[in-house]
Amino acid sequence: MENRAFQRIALTGRAGVEGVSETLSALIDYLRGLGCSLILEESASSIIENVQIPCVPADNLGENADLLIVVGGDGSLINAAHMAVSEHLPVLGINRGRLGFLTDIHPSELSKIEAILTGDYLLETRFLLEATITSPSGEPLSSNVALNDVVLLPGDLAQMIEFDIAIDNKLVCSQRADGLIIATPTGSTAYALSGGGPILHPTLDAVVLVPMFPHTLSSRPIVVQGNRAICVTVAETNEASPYVSCDGQTRIAAPPGSKVIVSQKEEKLTLIHPSDYNYYQTLREKLHWEKRATRDSETHAD
Repeated sequence: MENRAFQRIALTGRAGVEGVSETLSALIDYLRGLGCSLILEESASSIIENVQIPCVPADNLGENADLLIVVGGDGSLINAAHMAVSEHLPVLGINRGRLGFLTDIHPSELSKIEAILTGDYLLETRFLLEATITSPSGEPLSSNVALNDVVLLPGDLAQMIEFDIAIDNKLVCSQRADGLIIATPTGSTAYALSGGGPILHPTLDAVVLVPMFPHTLSSRPIVVQGNRAICVTVAETNEASPYVSCDGQTRIAAPPGSKVIVSQKEEKLTLIHPSDYNYYQTLREKLHWEKRATRDSETHAD
């Protein structure tokens, strides 16, 4: 089956990221030259000035566009993903960030977009997580979505958190730790990686649970099937409420006795990659594996 072509393009970016304004302006000129119909996501309207493009609220993008292009780093793409999933829009990333595991195209390579618009690209789906916090009595307190990770964080007191982890209603363990990272394959190269978690290939239907500085040295990350129901119960013995954060955004208090219920979201994110995209090359470049390999070979040669 051939890939669809794109003509109606929505653009977005995040203020405060260096170079976004210049890249957005260059992207607009380039896409206009290709005869594309363009709209600008409303929150990005403050990034560029004097550009005559209709501004559209995030919840109306799907009615006016077939593709969402985001300029920025992985954080910008994560923000855009939250819009795109509900609007059923595929997302293409232009990298203006530091790492860019999710944003493939360099600002100097805008010419790659022309092939993508004609249907020459790789399509990939990534799943998200839904996290619901319930009170000790079972009343829902908050619900949020995460592309990268759901994280249990210390509260206002600098002390360990006590919590239980259950998967499909079966107790896995009770822990005392600084927190817990529940990450998708997409998020396995983010916070979970710095916490000692494994890298999961993006196509895996799996979730990794990474304890943060656990009190017990035998505590290790565990990988489970992506569709499992994960429940983290905050022990009533905690003196303060820890927080739950989805993708590093708003922190929600999870009082002692509450539960954090994490499950796979039904709707998935569709990412668009250039046809020459290579996941392993991205890992080599972003994690500097290639540089180490080069140095090691030079050392052995000496």
